Amino acid sequence: MIYEVRTYVVKPRSMPEVEKRFGEKYEQRKKYSELAAFWKTEIGPLNQFMHVWGYKDMSERATIRAAAVKDGAWPPPIAEFLVSQKSEIMNQTPFSPELKPSNDGPFFEWREYTHNAGQLPIMMKNWEVALSTRTQFGPITALWYSELGGLNKWIHVWPYKTLDQRNEVRNKAHATGAWPPSARAKTDGRPIETLAAQENKIVVPSSFSPIK
Repeated sequence: MIYEVRTYVVKPRSMPEVEKRFGEKYEQRKKYSELAAFWKTEIGPLNQFMHVWGYKDMSERATIRAAAVKDGAWPPPIAEFLVSQKSEIMNQTPFSPELKPSNDGPFFEWREYTHNAGQLPIMMKNWEVALSTRTQFGPITALWYSELGGLNKWIHVWPYKTLDQRNEVRNKAHATGAWPPSARAKTDGRPIETLAAQENKIVVPSSFSPIK
C-alpha cells in the first residue's frame, strides 16, 4: 500500500469555498477510488489542506487518476484559489495501520521528521521497538516514510479527542522513559538516528473525510 499526500496552500479566507467545491466534486471522484483522509490545518501553516489517497501501487494510481480526469470527474474547480501544490508518495511502515474510516479525532497531530541520508534502517528499528509503549496511551493513525517527493521523511500522525488529551498522553508516554524511540534506543544501547529537521501541525478533518 502506498499513499499519495497532496498538500495545497490556498489564498486567505478561501478555505470554506475550496472545501465546498472539493466536497461536491468528490462525489464524482469517489466512484473511481475513495479518499483516505482530508485534513486542513488548525495550528501551524495556515490556509493549507492535505488530501490523502491510498493505492495498491503506482500503476493503480496512474490508471485511476487517468480515468477520473478523462471522464471529467476530477480535479475540483479550485484553481483560482491555489497558491501552491505539492505531491508526495509515502510508503507504509510494516507496523503502521492502514488508513480506514474512523472517528478517533477530531484533532490530529501530523509530525514530520527529516532524517539524514542512510538513517532510515535505524529509524525503522527504533520505532518498531518503542511503538508499543506509546500505543498503550492512544492509537496511531499513520506511520510512513517517503518514496517520492521530499526525501528522507518520516511521518507519524496521532489522533486526539482534545488538545488537552494530547498533552496528557504525551506526558504519560514520556514518563515511561521508553518514549520517544530515541530514549528507548539509548537505554537498549542501540544507535540513535540523526535528524535534520522536525515539524508538526494540528489538522482537523472535513465533513467528507473518512477519517474524523
